[in-house]
Amino acid sequence: MIALLSSAFLAFGLYQVHSFSGVTEGGVLGMTLLLDHWFGISPAVSGLVMNLLCYAVGWKLMGRSFILYSMISSAGFSLSYWICEQFDPLWPSLAQMPLVASVVGAVFVGIGAGFCVRVGGAPSGDDALAMSLSHLTHIKLQWVYLMSDIAVLLLSASYIPLQRLWYSFLTVILSGQIIGLVQKRSPAQKDPMGNALEVK
Repeated sequence: MIALLSSAFLAFGLYQVHSFSGVTEGGVLGMTLLLDHWFGISPAVSGLVMNLLCYAVGWKLMGRSFILYSMISSAGFSLSYWICEQFDPLWPSLAQMPLVASVVGAVFVGIGAGFCVRVGGAPSGDDALAMSLSHLTHIKLQWVYLMSDIAVLLLSASYIPLQRLWYSFLTVILSGQIIGLVQKRSPAQKDPMGNALEVK
């Protein structure tokens, strides 16, 4: 229930704040908004597909328990985002307040993703993919996260003005810190299957 509710909270914030404000996220979340802008592919669809691919890559490293909760979170996010799309935005004026949007959006992302991680899963495949790349390249996990976020934000420069991207960098930094505060797990803590959990 926590995984479903927190992923719904995340989807609500991504739709109501990020998708209309021009302030985007890094990783899979940011890529879903990029695909939505250029190709009209709903994040409800692209998010699920990309997350499934990321989970497939990280299956052996993450363990079954993490994958199970992550699949629940991912499905909950996609369903919730689809439901949100059926209604008009609540705060369209946020498009004129990028600083507010970056902070409010970071709160939604940080709390939503943070509680998913706290119960042993993730609404996005970023964790699975980052751990896989870290294992293959021997680059520290936090640097893999940072590089992937920067790569997505740079791609997002194709449709977001450079000035707005600074707000996107702000929301990425804030959301990462909030996730860390909410999930309250040490890198050495393990999930119920005995797999080490090391997260953003």
